[in-house]
Amino acid sequence: MTKAGSGVRAEFSASEARRIALSAQGFGVRRSEAPSRWPQVEAAIRQMGFLQLDSVNVLVRSHYLPIYSRLGFYPASSLDARAFAAGSKRVFFEYWAHEASLLPIELQPLFRWRMQRAQDGLGIYGGVHRFASENPAYVAATLAEIERNGARSASELDDPGKRNGPWWGWHKGKIALEYLFWTGKVTTAFRRGFERVYDLPERVLPAEVLQRPTPSAADGARELARLGAKAHGIATEAEIRDYFRLPVAETRQALTELVEAGRLAQVTVEGWRQPAYFDPEQPVPARLLPTALLSPFDPLISYRERTERIFDFHYRLEFYTPGHKRNFGYFVMPFLHRGRIEARVDLKADRKTGRLLVLGVFPEEGVRQIGPMLEALAEELRHLAAWLSIPAIAVTPGTVAADALSAVLGDLGGST
Repeated sequence: MTKAGSGVRAEFSASEARRIALSAQGFGVRRSEAPSRWPQVEAAIRQMGFLQLDSVNVLVRSHYLPIYSRLGFYPASSLDARAFAAGSKRVFFEYWAHEASLLPIELQPLFRWRMQRAQDGLGIYGGVHRFASENPAYVAATLAEIERNGARSASELDDPGKRNGPWWGWHKGKIALEYLFWTGKVTTAFRRGFERVYDLPERVLPAEVLQRPTPSAADGARELARLGAKAHGIATEAEIRDYFRLPVAETRQALTELVEAGRLAQVTVEGWRQPAYFDPEQPVPARLLPTALLSPFDPLISYRERTERIFDFHYRLEFYTPGHKRNFGYFVMPFLHRGRIEARVDLKADRKTGRLLVLGVFPEEGVRQIGPMLEALAEELRHLAAWLSIPAIAVTPGTVAADALSAVLGDLGGST
């Protein structure tokens, strides 16, 4: 494998790598005071490469947050109308990418090799494929019902079955539909609330996308590796592989070919033990100081080892940890301040009382100027509350940081 070619630097500092990563993820543009329109929303998702979907709704469903972190105020209804509504003009489709995700619709052919592998029992939850192998007639009947009757949710099937088994309490109709979804036999027609409604791809996706040639597994993996590298800006092999959940051997081969073709450069980064891959088209900002609250599922921080390497920030989800064992809280958002993650904030939207609850504020060790950071956090919380149409902010007292934040918030502050 060749190293960085002519015109491409072979070494980067840790601070340069951090700025490259922020820029590649869309944090290089100053957020506008005016609400962003759909073209900006679409562009933000395309720059990320995918938008991970999740049902966690303590604050707001978390897939709305990465767009807000990058753009500021935007109407969440625009995402609903363009991505989840029946009959909408499709520019995104749903599939398993990093996790369940919205993806640019032109990428659909790149995932067909994964759909085939799912049909072959590779790269799919073992229980789902085992169910399909043990119940082929039921799966075939489920597909035939959708072919005959049109879009159906799992609960609308003629024989949805009882809830049982280890798969998130799914009933057999849901398992069959998810197998069909994995294998590309059905896709998401629209969502009702957050419930997925399934239909045949030819009744949902544009014909010109479905008619495109199917790339080989090697070609599909190579292009997804390139897109993963582009979304990172600069990254290790493991980070690129994780972005679209690519197999190890295919990723290594793809990176070798991309470097040989000059699409990527193999470089070193100060403090990184592993070699890195740099997208030569990425800018290296001399200065980049974004401030934003980050969703736990934001792709900027989704690979935890990368987050530690780039931001010196150890972060783990505590959703499924018993309350008395949590270190920070249930829905904890890292606070990116002037290009560094300097705090984490446990948040909850209390719609009944019209309050944004700040249940905990935890500055990172080593933050030199706590006061300016808390002032910036207060401003972010005001903007977040306004975007969520929540009139008040309430801070749980009892720590130095929480009491100081409450004082900065002033009339919007208070205690829970």
